Amino acid sequence: MTFSLDQFRLDGKVAIVTGAGGRGNSIGAAYAKGLAVAGASVVVADLNAEGAKAVADEIVALGGKAVGVQVDVASESSTLAMGAAAKEAFGGVDILVNNAALMVDISYDNFETVSMEAWHKAFAVNLEGALLCARAVTPSMRERGGGRIVNQTSGGAFPATGLYGITKLALVGLTTSLAKQFGKDNITCNAIAPGNVTSDAGKMLVPDDSPFIQFLNMTVAMRARGAPDELVGPLLMLCSEAGAWITGQVLHVDGGWVLRP
Repeated sequence: MTFSLDQFRLDGKVAIVTGAGGRGNSIGAAYAKGLAVAGASVVVADLNAEGAKAVADEIVALGGKAVGVQVDVASESSTLAMGAAAKEAFGGVDILVNNAALMVDISYDNFETVSMEAWHKAFAVNLEGALLCARAVTPSMRERGGGRIVNQTSGGAFPATGLYGITKLALVGLTTSLAKQFGKDNITCNAIAPGNVTSDAGKMLVPDDSPFIQFLNMTVAMRARGAPDELVGPLLMLCSEAGAWITGQVLHVDGGWVLRP
């Protein structure tokens, strides 16, 4: 097979991006728009129905194909309805991007004081949500000859030092497990681990004048922060034919914050 840039195209593919309609300048919205630019029809899914519709309308206005769908990723019935909506709108699902997560709204209490309610909610959204979404769409992927699942983990999982990081490290375990189980079905499962991103949520949690950002500026190989759009290229590689032989991997996109062999 001779390499072609067309292998990065997603024409005729259907993608779901969860958490793509929330806070304005978001990674999820960048993912949804980038997939549409590459030719995919996009289901913009979010708990915020109005936000999902707004991002979908923006894609359509630019000449792409998209619909907005409300979803609670922690609810099995809701994720199944999301998969059904994708099938109704575009005929099936080829790509799932599990981007929805609690980050700003997660508990940052220490382990002696964090409530078990907050603990269970974090895992319900950040880990179990990815599993439920995968279960909702893998039958369609098999029918269509394969698919791509991309889970959004975090540089904050390496190492995990709080509840958020623990949920994201657990998501890495789910990623490798799904990759192993679905590989023979031509369904890949990988993860992207962003560093500190200048999304609205990221800057809300870690402002530019944060001591942590100052620390990163002295320690990372390149820049301490990246824009949401800088994650789109890696996503397209994992979702397209160009990444067909990649599965069970974590791709760190963080300017050299987490350095791993």
